[in-house]
Amino acid sequence: METPNNNAAAVTIPPREYTTMDLSTFLSAAMVCAPRVRPLATITGPVAAAAVGSGAAQWLAGSARAFAAVELLSRTKDGVISTATPLPALHHAVKREPALRATIEDALHQLTQPRPRWAGFALDRPLVMGILNVTPDSFSDGGRFADPAGAIAHGRALIDAGADIVDIGGESTRPGALPVTPDDEFARIEPVIKALAAAGASISVDTRHASVMARALEAGARIINDIAALSHPGAMALAAKMRSPVVLMHMQGEPATMQQAPQYDLASLDIAEFLDARIAACLSAGIARDAIVVDPGIGFGKTKAHNLEILARIGLLHGLGTGVLVGASRKSFLGGPVETRLAGSLAIAIHAVQQGVQIVRVHDVTETRAAFALTEALAAAP
Repeated sequence: METPNNNAAAVTIPPREYTTMDLSTFLSAAMVCAPRVRPLATITGPVAAAAVGSGAAQWLAGSARAFAAVELLSRTKDGVISTATPLPALHHAVKREPALRATIEDALHQLTQPRPRWAGFALDRPLVMGILNVTPDSFSDGGRFADPAGAIAHGRALIDAGADIVDIGGESTRPGALPVTPDDEFARIEPVIKALAAAGASISVDTRHASVMARALEAGARIINDIAALSHPGAMALAAKMRSPVVLMHMQGEPATMQQAPQYDLASLDIAEFLDARIAACLSAGIARDAIVVDPGIGFGKTKAHNLEILARIGLLHGLGTGVLVGASRKSFLGGPVETRLAGSLAIAIHAVQQGVQIVRVHDVTETRAAFALTEALAAAP
């Protein structure tokens, strides 16, 4: 059964207290609410292998990146509490508490287990999703690719530049954007999907409408990328029926109003809990966990401070046991005019993959691929 998207902005309730504390105090306070675990101190190469071999670190999501410490986050009646600890100290602290030890071991299992293939892709290296907006009003390139011929040519250019997936959208969801009808949305993207699918491209359709999802999959798209996390009528049932890989994104509110005073207790934790609930709804509807990737929805009902905090704690989402996607390319929190945001976009993309994020959604595929190549070379250096 589908569950409604009840994460509309609460503009009258102030965020609760956020407190850091030592490990023993945290564990005593967190006995009521199971903690969530974020990997810290990520390392690669021979140092990582040696640390894992000695028990000082664990592999992150089956990748070649390991983590040697964690942050624990939990809720109390007063707000959110946090602590950071090396893994050996954590194991020592919980060894005499069977229930808490089981909770921590389960959380670490979610962080460490290899991710299965998703949409035909192995998630052991960063994937690049190239953005193709077939709209007149998207914030970055609205109107540039509104005609099918221009959109198809740009899609081919994204593939030639190294995009693993081309994400095609026919409705702008920038802050303040007004919706378009599903028929108009699909009319924009149909010829583009058909042409690029015929050329062998892996295509995701960026839509929140079940009727557009269905027609896009029939036209050749393989992935549903939904800013509403399959909460709109019929979307979850359609994804389950078609056995489509999906991206579940968090959004507080709706595009037209989402930037009107968004609030969170702690954005990263609130979003992890929301996405956990949406994953559970998907599983109940018959969508397999290995068909799911999650996206925190940078810029969708978030202030600049929220975006930065979410990105700083992006590793928290690995605890959901799925792949993670980050889309921060050219967004306004990076500062300056759109055409000056490449440096910030690359900085976020590199940070994301260093935290184990498996997919980045970007406009600038060539530059992102070059940045990843050097990042990987540095990680593999002796």
